[in-house]
Amino acid sequence: MRSPSSATRWPIRFAISLVFLASILVETGCGLFGASKKVQVPQLLTPLAEAEKSQLINEVNRIASLQSIHGRVDIEFEDTSFAEAGIAEKYKQADGQVTLQRPGKVYLIVKVPFIATDIAQMTSDGEHFRVAVLQGDEKYRRFVKGTNDAVYQKLEVNGTTGPDKSNKKTMNEKETVSALSNLRPQHLTDALLIDPVKTADSHFYSQSEFYLEESDTRKQAKKGSRVVRGYYVLEEFSRPESDTAVLRRRFWFDRVSGIRLARLQTFDDKGRLITEVAYWDEKPFGETAQLRLPSRIEITRPHDQYKLSITYQTPASVELNKEYRAEAFVLENRWELREVDLDARQDKNP
Repeated sequence: MRSPSSATRWPIRFAISLVFLASILVETGCGLFGASKKVQVPQLLTPLAEAEKSQLINEVNRIASLQSIHGRVDIEFEDTSFAEAGIAEKYKQADGQVTLQRPGKVYLIVKVPFIATDIAQMTSDGEHFRVAVLQGDEKYRRFVKGTNDAVYQKLEVNGTTGPDKSNKKTMNEKETVSALSNLRPQHLTDALLIDPVKTADSHFYSQSEFYLEESDTRKQAKKGSRVVRGYYVLEEFSRPESDTAVLRRRFWFDRVSGIRLARLQTFDDKGRLITEVAYWDEKPFGETAQLRLPSRIEITRPHDQYKLSITYQTPASVELNKEYRAEAFVLENRWELREVDLDARQDKNP
C-alpha cells in the first residue's frame, strides 16, 4: 500500500493528538473541564428604564415644583464626629414638626418622643438662622444666631474641644447640645425643597449611566444579599469665566422599573462634597395625593460631621403649597436663653 502523503498525515496526527489529550483530561479529572465551584454573583436588577437628559431634568423640576410643605416627622440624628456617642443614646430618635417654604425658609421643632416637650427649635429666613437648645442643664441651654452663607468652627460646649468618651452620662447631655447647636436649619431646605434645574446659559448638564453593587433592600431579600442597581447620573456644571467648569450638583436616578430620584450630591467651588441626600419610599402626599414625594430623606454633611434622617409620619396629612408669613421663620428668644452670636464671635476672632 502507498503511504499517505505528508499533507494527509498532518491532520490525521493532529486529530489523534486531540483524542489522546481529551482522554488524559478525563482520566485525570482535570479541573479545566471538570466540575467547578459555584460563585455567588450579585444579580443585576431589571427591567432598567431608559430616559433622555430632558426626562431627567423634568423629573427634578417636578419635585422642585413644590413651594411649601408642613407636616409631622420622625427625626434621627447621628453625630459622625464621634460615631453614635452623644445624641445617639438620649435623643437618637425624636418627634418633630417641619415647615418649609421657598426661598430657603424653614421652621423645625424637635420634641421628646411621646412627651410634649421641645428639645430644640430652629428657623432660617433664607439669610440668617436661629437655633434654640431647650434641654439639658441650664449651662448647656443656648440661643444660637448666625448667617447661612458663613463658615463657622464647630461650636464647643462648656469650653471643651471634643467628647469625653470615658464619661457617657456627661457625653450624652453635653454632646447632644453640641450637636443641636451645630445643626444648621438651612441644610434642610436644600434637601427637602430641591432647587429646580437651571436652564440658563450659566449652567450646563451631562448625562451618564452607572452601576453600583449594593445591599439588597427588597422585602423578599435574604439577609446579607447583594445586587447590582443601574443608575442614570445627571451632573450640573456652572459655566466658568476661565477654562475650568465647576461641578455644582450630581443627581442619581434609580432606573429599576422606572425613573426615581434616589440621591443628590452638592459640591463647593473646590469640588468638595458638601451634602449628600438619599431619597427613599416615594408616596402620595397631601389630602388629594396630588404629588408623589420621597417620604424618607437622609441628609449627610461630611464636613459638618452629622447625619440627619427625616421621615414623614403620615404623608397624606401633610399640607402642600400653603403660603406662610415671613415672620413665621424668624425665631425669637422668648425663653431668655444665653445667646451666642456666631457672627459677633467670628469678628472678635478673625
